[in-house]
Amino acid sequence: MSEGLLVLGIETSCDDSCVAVVDGHFRIRSNVVSSQVEVHRAFGGIVPEVASRRHLEVLPAILHTALKEAGVTLRDIGLVAVTQGPGLLGSLLMGMCLAKALAFALEKPLVAVNHLEGHLFAVRLDNPSANPPFVALIVSGGHTELFAVRDWGNYVLLGRTRDDAAGEAYDKVARLLGLGYPGGPVIDRLSREGDGKRFFFRSGLEDEDTLDFSFSGLKTAVARFFSQLSPEEKRDERLLRDLAASFQESVVRSLVKKAFLAVERTACPALVVGGGVAANRRLREVMEEEGKKRGIRVFFPSRALCTDNAAMIAACGLFHFLRGRRDSLAIDPLPQLSLGSG
Repeated sequence: MSEGLLVLGIETSCDDSCVAVVDGHFRIRSNVVSSQVEVHRAFGGIVPEVASRRHLEVLPAILHTALKEAGVTLRDIGLVAVTQGPGLLGSLLMGMCLAKALAFALEKPLVAVNHLEGHLFAVRLDNPSANPPFVALIVSGGHTELFAVRDWGNYVLLGRTRDDAAGEAYDKVARLLGLGYPGGPVIDRLSREGDGKRFFFRSGLEDEDTLDFSFSGLKTAVARFFSQLSPEEKRDERLLRDLAASFQESVVRSLVKKAFLAVERTACPALVVGGGVAANRRLREVMEEEGKKRGIRVFFPSRALCTDNAAMIAACGLFHFLRGRRDSLAIDPLPQLSLGSG
């Protein structure tokens, strides 16, 4: 049924406009991402209305580019897959309007995809051997959640952040320290030259017997520490690098500790990590080191597939389509869409 099938994926859950073409064997034919980082940098964070307007402006062009890079035309597309949620309402609307219009005009089936499940399929695209059962950690600017994945399509929520997501904490701390936006890449880069042991910060719930996370208190602790520094200390580049590295060590320590606690409790033989923060150098290092110690296989997608992209949406849509899923053109975006039971 999948032989010769081409899937057009559309992802606009936040500030990246993404279109991709994936074939029926889960192979990426094209994967185009138009970033809005420069647009939102002046605001120090994402402005939802600006993001949705930008999607409207660039989607036609990146659709054309994705088809051209794949060497196909719209007539060759057999399935349209689009992110339904979770995400920003205006941004989701832009992607879903395009997907519905294409599905209607081409008379092709439409499948709506959960963005979080898409991140799991990003791992599958890069690692065909990453098969369930496994524990999945989805960690990004908007999400920090742990799932037990007994099979594709079968997800049980184990734990989630009770306040800030890990990526959100990176952005807030980077803004506090005057390091710029987005916070994750800049803190990761500075941390390479910093001493993560110089200062010690503890994430909320880090030592509690729960699989939930909390990063709001960590952000507050860094803010309080920084506010007590002298003007000269605040301009000390070495101190800032050490402070950034110490903050990152705390985030990574909490993520690793909770993830492997979930592995222990579920007796899963593998751990999958996805989402934008999965591109973090230090997180990948520590996760892989801990996995080797415990004899647990750890899977990450390539860095290009960690951040939001449409290839993962196309792959997830293909999976559900092959299981008989077809969605109505009347479906609506679901900004608060969840994944799995819990």
